[in-house]
Amino acid sequence: MPTLDHLLNAFVTLLVTVDPPGLAPVFLALTTGMTRHERNQVAARASVIAFFILVLFALFGKSILTTLGISVSAFRVAGGLLLFVIAFDMIFERRTERKEKSAEVAITKDMIHNIAAFPLAIPLIAGPGAISARLLLSGSMTGAIGLSTLCVILLVLCFLTYLVFMLADRIDRILGETGRSILSRLLGLILAALAVQFVSDGAIEIWRGAAAL
Repeated sequence: MPTLDHLLNAFVTLLVTVDPPGLAPVFLALTTGMTRHERNQVAARASVIAFFILVLFALFGKSILTTLGISVSAFRVAGGLLLFVIAFDMIFERRTERKEKSAEVAITKDMIHNIAAFPLAIPLIAGPGAISARLLLSGSMTGAIGLSTLCVILLVLCFLTYLVFMLADRIDRILGETGRSILSRLLGLILAALAVQFVSDGAIEIWRGAAAL
């Protein structure tokens, strides 16, 4: 059964990786000209799609790795390095820049009714970094209770993302440019520390496995 530390670590890792406040400005840009009802539909659909994608990887991610011949320890190190890159981009505000570019491409290539699936659900909410974090956490939260708890955390996270989208215009006005910059850097620093912990744990597991041979 997952401990309180495991639950807190899982929630913080997933929250920082998805970064709902950082997605708020992009959501506003993607839904420019839409009514409040239309924005509500886009936000709900994007959150639901992202939830099912993340649950899929949380439940079957380990089986996928086994099929590909990749150990959980190796994936933990690779995932930690990827999360560190994301944290670096957040601290230096490169991640938001890249998200805005993704949004611009989607607007020109996709119909407005598909915007919830791309780029909101994929790759903004359920992006490579978020999927990596789910796989890493599902490795430490095993068993029916652990996986069920992880799915509940994912549900809460997607619901929070939906609420942020609904309050995006208000949040943007409250935070302002300075607030967004400070929040992004703070979340990036926390994610960097978690990423280092992932790499450290994975490296220790690989070393122990090699020493046992």
